[in-house]
Amino acid sequence: MNSQVSNDILERVILGSLIGFHIIACCISLACLSRDYYVYHIYYDPVLLKGAALAIAAFALLSYVFLRAPFSFGYFVGFYFYTMVVGYLWLNSFSRFEYNHWLSGASAVASMVGFLAPALFVSSPIRQRFRIEESTFDRMLTFILVVGVATILFSATYSFRLVSLAQMYEFREKITIPNPLYYWIGITSNSLLPFIFACFVVRKSYWRAGFTLALLLLFYPITLNKIALFTPAWLLTLAVLTRLFDCRVTVVISLLLPLIAGLVLYQILGTDARRYLELVNLRMIATPSNAMDIYNDFFFHHPYTYFCQIRLLKALVACPYQDQLGVVMSSAYGLGNFNASLFSTEGIASVGPLLAPIPVLICGLVVAFANRLSAGLPSRLVLISSSVLPQILLNVPLTTTLLSHGAAFLFLLWYVAPRSMFPEQAPLVRVAFHGLSRST
Repeated sequence: MNSQVSNDILERVILGSLIGFHIIACCISLACLSRDYYVYHIYYDPVLLKGAALAIAAFALLSYVFLRAPFSFGYFVGFYFYTMVVGYLWLNSFSRFEYNHWLSGASAVASMVGFLAPALFVSSPIRQRFRIEESTFDRMLTFILVVGVATILFSATYSFRLVSLAQMYEFREKITIPNPLYYWIGITSNSLLPFIFACFVVRKSYWRAGFTLALLLLFYPITLNKIALFTPAWLLTLAVLTRLFDCRVTVVISLLLPLIAGLVLYQILGTDARRYLELVNLRMIATPSNAMDIYNDFFFHHPYTYFCQIRLLKALVACPYQDQLGVVMSSAYGLGNFNASLFSTEGIASVGPLLAPIPVLICGLVVAFANRLSAGLPSRLVLISSSVLPQILLNVPLTTTLLSHGAAFLFLLWYVAPRSMFPEQAPLVRVAFHGLSRST
């Protein structure tokens, strides 16, 4: 018992150290980005550093909940949102926009607390009223694989072009895929195929897992989307990391390692590391935080949407904005199609910073419901199968992610999956450490 307690304490110390290091790295990264990307309204002023450091240090205390909570889908999404809010509080300290920065900063913190409370700590299982036999479920995995092949073949008749990342935006504007098919591509590539990949990995069906990755890679020449290009490598990386480390540690280092790599490359190569810095440190990590700053500024001076940005509601109620919010932001700030997370859309844009924590709390309850649907499945399967969704949620509203990106389909698959089919596996590092502690 004492050995187990010591191991748990050590694991929390390691996890807490990683999170603390991650918070510091996020702030350093944003300071570095301010040198070359001030056009994105990313600023840094040494005179204001003390205030920024105090704000980040106070918010860092909230990270303690990640040491206490077990892994869940909400843990995965919650930590990514936590990183986003860390970045926003830093940017908010140096922002040159004219809005109520104190109110917006407090709103961001309150929204984060409201989201994490259910997303981290509500995970009790829901009774499976509809069960699938293991043999039937295995055939369903094969069926989804076939559906993926069919989707690629059919979609390729509309668009299939091998181009570099530099040419991607130019040719993407010429894609004419019908909207229903485009939505189905998002569902298949972001949820269905990652789910069966995770199932194959956990069950050690590595050839089928490899074939699934090959299919996912074929979505890039169809959609010319960065997420489609990097999804296979991302899934494979998380599959390896979850075999080595605890899922909570994997969640933290999945952001920390790419972030640190960018900082190291920037120090060694300077502006020659610009491409990596733009892709990872700027687009992947800083942009969702930056979106919160921009949405706070825009909606401080313009009417709130009151959720009319949701397509179903826009057809029923009057809306001050006819275009999607990303297009509205593009017209206002000239930074391209600036979509944003639920903190910015369901929160700031819909009801303003004063009331934003309420819809964000409701979104946290939706994520908590997903936790309950996945309860009983191996943590590794849940993490790998959902690995694309946190990245999407950083840049897309929850309502859009549920339908257009297939999150609702993934949650349903979690619910019907036979629990006995997937044994829980301890990560290799934990097994080795526990073996060492027993031998000593």
